[in-house]
Amino acid sequence: MSNEKNCCCGCSQEDPRLAELMETIDKNRETKGALIPVLHKVQTLYGYLPEDVLQVVSEELDVPMTEIYGVASFYSIFSLEPKGEHIIRVCLGTACYVKGAQLLIDEISKDLKIEVGQTTPDGKFTLEACRCLGACGLAPVLTVGEKVYGRLVPESIPGILAEYK
Repeated sequence: MSNEKNCCCGCSQEDPRLAELMETIDKNRETKGALIPVLHKVQTLYGYLPEDVLQVVSEELDVPMTEIYGVASFYSIFSLEPKGEHIIRVCLGTACYVKGAQLLIDEISKDLKIEVGQTTPDGKFTLEACRCLGACGLAPVLTVGEKVYGRLVPESIPGILAEYK
């Protein structure tokens, strides 16, 4: 049996991420607009915004969960669902779309058996569509993490995915 204590939300107080989060909460507690930097910290520590951790944030900052969910769902940087180890973003801006970005999404979806907004069951990949990656001259473009791939055709996808499998 473990010596871990659970906090009010059931998460372990021995979790070093929770301790680090509490430092951020304490540092920002009296700051107007503290919620956003605290949510950024949660996202950095956990990779998304887990409900049990948001409950801790709610109690510690005395902010209703409805307000937290409002902020989390408004800003696209925040995710309420776990993301894959590798996030694939396909640009659907005008230049990329005209040059076949949807075909890239179709190929990725077929290969990974997921749709846009989903994560593979093994947690390896998340597929996202975005409005612009700022590389219009390389259209169509996608990124895997920070790596940019341009001037793609659907036949490029298996090779790119193989780099990360």
